[in-house]
Amino acid sequence: MSGPDRRHAVGVARDTIRLLGGERAQSDVIAAALLHDVGKVESSFGTFARVGVTCAALAVGRSRLLRWAGDPSGSGRSSRRARVGLYLTHDRLGAALLKGAGSQDVTVSWAAEHHLAPEMWTVDATIGAALKAADGD
Repeated sequence: MSGPDRRHAVGVARDTIRLLGGERAQSDVIAAALLHDVGKVESSFGTFARVGVTCAALAVGRSRLLRWAGDPSGSGRSSRRARVGLYLTHDRLGAALLKGAGSQDVTVSWAAEHHLAPEMWTVDATIGAALKAADGD
């Protein structure tokens, strides 16, 4: 993960610990805070490209931009268009990376669910609320 991503992850972990208190902030929850955005590494985008994609997704809609980007799992993964798709699906990609690495269920689930509405979370609601508040997005 890039320097800004690592700083963000540590800040999310610190805020999660503060919001939950020491007892609820177990190692799997801290790992979820630290690794929720790990899928972003797949796009190889820097900060300015990420801002551009985020603004474009807000302007035209995430689903429309994803349709334009096409399937990022194909052979053209290195094209700019495919990288947009990779960035926009960082939640799913991150969960797959974490699952493949043998991460605990909460860590994998939060990577996949951190952009979903609370009623769609499978993680404990209190833990999810603290992680979401700490992430700030």
